[in-house]
Amino acid sequence: MSRRIKRMNPKPRERDERKESRPFKAGSAKKAGPRPGGKSGERSPRFTDERTERRVPKAELEQAAPAKPVEALLPTKVQTVKVTADENNMRVDRFLEARFPGLSFSHIQRVVRKGELRVDGKRVDSKDRLEEGQSVRIPPLKLDTPKAASPLSEAAQKTLAALKEMTLYEDDDVLVLNKPFGLAVQGGSGTTRHIDQMLEVMRDSKGQKPRLVHRIDKDTSGCLLIAKTRFAASHLTGAFRSRSARKTYWALVPGLPKPKQGRISTFLAKEENEDDTIMRIAQHGDEGASHAVTYYAVVETAGNKLTWVSLKPVTGRTHQLRAHMEHIGHPIVGDPKYFNIENWKLPGGLQNRLHLLARRIVIPHPRGGVIDASAPLPPHMQQSWNLLGLDAARFDPIENAPEE
Repeated sequence: MSRRIKRMNPKPRERDERKESRPFKAGSAKKAGPRPGGKSGERSPRFTDERTERRVPKAELEQAAPAKPVEALLPTKVQTVKVTADENNMRVDRFLEARFPGLSFSHIQRVVRKGELRVDGKRVDSKDRLEEGQSVRIPPLKLDTPKAASPLSEAAQKTLAALKEMTLYEDDDVLVLNKPFGLAVQGGSGTTRHIDQMLEVMRDSKGQKPRLVHRIDKDTSGCLLIAKTRFAASHLTGAFRSRSARKTYWALVPGLPKPKQGRISTFLAKEENEDDTIMRIAQHGDEGASHAVTYYAVVETAGNKLTWVSLKPVTGRTHQLRAHMEHIGHPIVGDPKYFNIENWKLPGGLQNRLHLLARRIVIPHPRGGVIDASAPLPPHMQQSWNLLGLDAARFDPIENAPEE
């Protein structure tokens, strides 16, 4: 009776299944002995399933399953380095990121927080800034294996080629581009392609991207100065602030300015509306008004109807040259914002594009010497010069203009 009940009742079987599903505990298994009716060392068929598979020797499993790739860590030794000119005023954490691209953010924070990194023998915070010449003790670090640089995409290669084609001057610190007409320097509403975005393809191995030092208008062609390092950016922007940079522009204007050489000094203020932004002549003390000074000189005329002028801005206000030439009654040909002479017709063969060229830039080089770069006339201005018989090799009298 009891045997029938055991055969019909599934509970003992369920208990066996529950027992098999329990996690294995070391030392809890009993030594297996020979089962009744079987040979020594043989196991019941019901034990020759997944349990046997889990007890495959470890060496065989390692051979069967391919090992997962593990990022190697490259250890370094204690080292003491000097802060370079390019690293001056750099934050401690940014300094470590630049020096050791394979260093994780958490590792940086840990070595700084524990005081393992010292500057001139003192503890520092990760946000403290370094000065050129300081001594930095760097503890042993564990760096990720450097990743191979991924090849540039086809689009990036085309962008890099376009930048190379624009290049007037280049060294390890500085780049001077000949910016073409119609290409913006920075992004804005509806602008998808611009110089600042194009410079992304020139990031170096430390992730540094070349920096804009100054700007010129979208429709102005010519010299655009770029800093390739932090060191150069600091020195070049300082040169602009101190007015050590000398810029020369060429323009084509209607009529003949009188006198042939002069100085324009006004206050300019920004005037914005829904559709556009222009600079208007303002009075001293007006809200947002800034003083602006420009020297001009007549280079050559074409029948007293059109004049090639050379311009030298002392200050660097938005649209300064365009607003100043309109102010003296000779707006630049093709200027969509400031050319407002009524009933004036563009001579045949000339393109209705802004005739303004950032012709030349002269500025002290961050590491000594002088950068002196000149841009050729853009195609639409070259066409006008040819039609008007103007000689681009003519002496430029603006060279004699004062510096201030």
